[in-house]
Amino acid sequence: MTITLDKLNQASQAPSQKMTLEEFFNYEDDTDFLYEFEDGELIQMTSESEINRRIAMFILAYFLQLGIPSYRLSMKTEIVTTGSRVRVPDLVLFSEELATAMEGAKRSTVMPEMPPPLLVVEIVSPTQRQSNRDYRHKRSEYGARGITEYWIVDATAQKITVLEWVEGFYEEQIYIGEQAIASPALGNLGITATQVLEGN
Repeated sequence: MTITLDKLNQASQAPSQKMTLEEFFNYEDDTDFLYEFEDGELIQMTSESEINRRIAMFILAYFLQLGIPSYRLSMKTEIVTTGSRVRVPDLVLFSEELATAMEGAKRSTVMPEMPPPLLVVEIVSPTQRQSNRDYRHKRSEYGARGITEYWIVDATAQKITVLEWVEGFYEEQIYIGEQAIASPALGNLGITATQVLEGN
């Protein structure tokens, strides 16, 4: 879709009044922009950097190589977290139960009544505001949603934080350089932090 200047202006003038979750799901601005939803307000997703795109594709391809079926992997699936917040992680690993629940859905959204994903990956945007969301807000929201594993991949800080939900809190393990990444859900992956952060 070609996005005209008028459409860009329209998107930048998102509704000023608070929206309900239902209104968010029905919102259309005739652009290809993705939005998260936070406390009744639209949060426009920033454009991906080339390194972030490469990292996302590398992780997806590696998970497929591990034998995870493609129907259990998704990019940019919405997740309704706490209250009426909607997050759009870069990569989501479904359980078999969630994959079944998502079959035939008209919109790729994990609703509150569905099982939580097994794992979500957020690749940190270089903007400070988005970075704060990934490290702080989403951490508590994903935990409250019952997501047992959450990766924060930060190419700027050159580190990967793997969070595991244990007895009501996320326990974190930080990987840098040539450290091999271990996933609580998937075991030892056989790849290093450097490989992921370089996307190859």
